[in-house]
Amino acid sequence: MIKKLKIMWVILSGIEGNLAAYEAVMVDIKRQRYVDALYILGDLVGPNKECEQLIERVKSPRRGELQPMICKGWWEEQCLILHGLGSTGDAPDLLAKYGGDTVKMLWDCVSRQTVQWLRNLDFGFFELDCLLIHGSTMDVNDELTPDTPPITMLDRLSRMQANNLFCGRSGLTFQYHLQAGSITSEITTLDHQFSPQTRTITPRQVIGVGNVGRTRGQATYTIYHPSSNKVEFKTLYYGNSKGFQAQ
Repeated sequence: MIKKLKIMWVILSGIEGNLAAYEAVMVDIKRQRYVDALYILGDLVGPNKECEQLIERVKSPRRGELQPMICKGWWEEQCLILHGLGSTGDAPDLLAKYGGDTVKMLWDCVSRQTVQWLRNLDFGFFELDCLLIHGSTMDVNDELTPDTPPITMLDRLSRMQANNLFCGRSGLTFQYHLQAGSITSEITTLDHQFSPQTRTITPRQVIGVGNVGRTRGQATYTIYHPSSNKVEFKTLYYGNSKGFQAQ
């Protein structure tokens, strides 16, 4: 009798410099079995005074902990922009959304040395038939939610030929299923009309993995079983009164 290997991935996003939240999640992960990989899909840092401590904690796993695989997120992109290492010279989105005080705090809380480390993070990961990324194949700022149109979801999946797309930009936990079907497209130019092209679509899904650090006292993350394609969402409450404490 051949037994199937039990493979389990733990997928986090949006720690945002919240060390206590990360510690609580790590305690919860140790209660799981067969954890083979730990992913952090961006927004590891944020406007939080604990950022440097968190980075050191993540870079130096304790005994029995996995070394996390980390990709860039929106907050990492803002850090790069502030330090003149991004694709643009200023951070209008950050300023417009959060104001000048947050811009200053982000600058003060994330050192130049850490920014250089963030600069070398991957944009995303492709494992088996799964794409793990902060936003989408378009950009770290591309926010996929349960309200995103199906044709947009299909486009983001098709760009990398993925059957499962895990993303963290929205901070939500959700499963968005695209059923099997077909799409017929036709191109017409000023002097020619091309024959319609029909493409068969296999079942696929987009998974929002939650947010670890944004809401104080509450963290959400995702467990994925590649062998069965099963997704589990975990919500935990931490703090002295909840039984979790940072060590």
